Amino acid sequence: MRAICVGADAGTILWGVEIFRRSSQSKKHTKNGYAGPTPIVADGRVYVHFGPMGTACLDTDGTVLWHQTGLAYETPHGSGGSPILYDGKLVFSCDATDESFIVVLDQSTGKVVWRTERKTQASKKFSFSTPLLIDDHGRKLVVSAGSGLVGAYDVNDGAEVWRVRYGEGFSVVPRPVTTHGLVFIATGFVRPCRVYPIRTGGRGDVSDTHVAWTSEESAPHTPSMLAVGDELYFVSDRGVFSCVDAVTGRVHWRERVGGRFSASPVYANKRICATNEDGVTVVQAGKKFQLLAENALEERTFASPALCGEAVFIRSERSLYRIEAR
Repeated sequence: MRAICVGADAGTILWGVEIFRRSSQSKKHTKNGYAGPTPIVADGRVYVHFGPMGTACLDTDGTVLWHQTGLAYETPHGSGGSPILYDGKLVFSCDATDESFIVVLDQSTGKVVWRTERKTQASKKFSFSTPLLIDDHGRKLVVSAGSGLVGAYDVNDGAEVWRVRYGEGFSVVPRPVTTHGLVFIATGFVRPCRVYPIRTGGRGDVSDTHVAWTSEESAPHTPSMLAVGDELYFVSDRGVFSCVDAVTGRVHWRERVGGRFSASPVYANKRICATNEDGVTVVQAGKKFQLLAENALEERTFASPALCGEAVFIRSERSLYRIEAR
């Protein structure tokens, strides 16, 4: 398990540091690697997360500053969800086979600041979602979607503020997104998977009071959704792209773009880049569907694109690409 620094201009490897070494018992899904989570770079520090194998902090020269390996848990598909960083805290979800919890580490030392157990009745407890920090009427909350429920937790002490239940939904992957005072989640690998928009401002169990609308048609199991202005975009694992009104759920368009999708769509310059498992599809953002380009990488691709300036960075199964207009 390594952290690798690549020069953005030429693609040369500047350094590579071994962080952990996986055991022979480590499990993963056939579509997953052992390094699924996305690193964070901030203020001269690099934070890398390998799920149940541990978390570490390096400086940008590759010197390891701390390790955290005291949160080991069992998962059948390897690591998935990424950490987020806020106000000196590194926040991530740990939804294991037999237990589920949200944890915050001190970003300077790696020590646990708080840990909150996720009280779920779902029979399959493992999930892989990345948390989302929101401002809920002046209170900073971490929204974390897991098996059977999505919860909002006070970032300072881990207290659960509100929750919405969705039965046996498990292996939740899409990260929550927010716009117009709503938090959007997908309910995971259960039939039917649904999109839930949840009104903020609630307290306690708000399953019956704060769900604005629901949709199960072409809901994503794996790719995260995308909120742009008044619209919510999402692509199903089977390649059906949807644009709906975020507030009402009214469908503006729904089109089959082909292929199977694991990566999440990204937005820039009024365009949406959605990478399927074989290449890239680019559509115009807006209430009318317009396909702009299709580009085949001819390599299996599961990771979401990263944007920097005019460049798109894409990590395929074997390569790292930088793509841009010259």
